[in-house]
Amino acid sequence: MTVPATLKVGVVGVGWAGQQHIEAFSNVAGVEVVAVAGMEAELLAQLQAQYNIAHGFARWEDLLELDGLDAISVAVPTFLHAPISIAALERGLHVLSEKPLARNGEEGAAMVAAARQAGRVLDVVFNHRRRGDITKLKTIIDDGELGRPYYAKASWLRRRGIPTLGSWFTSPELAGGGPLADLGVHVLDYALHLLGEPKVISVSASAYSELGPRGLGGGSNFTAASANNKFEVEDFASAFIRLEGGVTLVVEAGWASYRDPADLMDFRVYGTDGGAELRVAHSLEVADSGLKIFTDKEEVNADYAAEVPADGNHQAVVDEFIAAIRGGEEVWGEYDGSVALTRALIIDACYKSALEQREVRL
Repeated sequence: MTVPATLKVGVVGVGWAGQQHIEAFSNVAGVEVVAVAGMEAELLAQLQAQYNIAHGFARWEDLLELDGLDAISVAVPTFLHAPISIAALERGLHVLSEKPLARNGEEGAAMVAAARQAGRVLDVVFNHRRRGDITKLKTIIDDGELGRPYYAKASWLRRRGIPTLGSWFTSPELAGGGPLADLGVHVLDYALHLLGEPKVISVSASAYSELGPRGLGGGSNFTAASANNKFEVEDFASAFIRLEGGVTLVVEAGWASYRDPADLMDFRVYGTDGGAELRVAHSLEVADSGLKIFTDKEEVNADYAAEVPADGNHQAVVDEFIAAIRGGEEVWGEYDGSVALTRALIIDACYKSALEQREVRL
């Protein structure tokens, strides 16, 4: 199959994520955003005018009927990822979906099966693995500077960061879960990516819902009285994950807890020849980030702060998605969503472990 010189793309979703997709696609030579779909009519019209997008639709089904599309991106609530992606793949379109892949592994497996059946690209937006500190640390680990990693801990924690109470984020039927599915999937992805994609043997997880049901943890605009839906997901979760080769990974994900006000995203790893710690902490008062390497040379402390390149984020994700499409049929099979599916299955196991209060083997 010949790949067109100019790829025509549609974007489903006009919120923050959808806007990131539109901007990123608009920065790639030979790519034209020809359609956008969203229910917010005023914002839809604004984005059409800003990016000179020819077609605007309220319904994603109508966007998929547009002739000449080559690919779409899916930037909508999680419960819509599977139906939109599968419908697009069945029409022969390549798909870039926001994270997580789906509400659960079963839906994710159906998406991967549809991509394989169609012979099209299915990629997922794991933009945090494209951060400068992550890419630098990946190079350091792959080069063997830390020796053999045997223990790692990764987290994304907020003080008051529950998304709008009563929105789709706090409904398990719409989101698939709370911060473990929302934030934890990023943490799990970059941690396994850094460790070289080891096989997960088992998980032992806990999930808590202590602040959200009381209307706490979401800032001044977050009140239980204003909710349209109940708070039915966790607001904090942790998981002890056993990996092949005896490696241990601990993951924490929290929308709300009584901790430092600055949002924290971090990763620590201990290896046989060295260790590393990366930290990104942000609040209105604090901006603290960096990558530190801990090692010895001739039994003398040789710790240092690593210089990191610029972040890639959504632009790097979109660049890779377009490159995969342009790579032709011989590479499309490498981008079938299977990596994202492994994340979904691990998160399913974590929720099962937390519910049944036992270790779950994968």
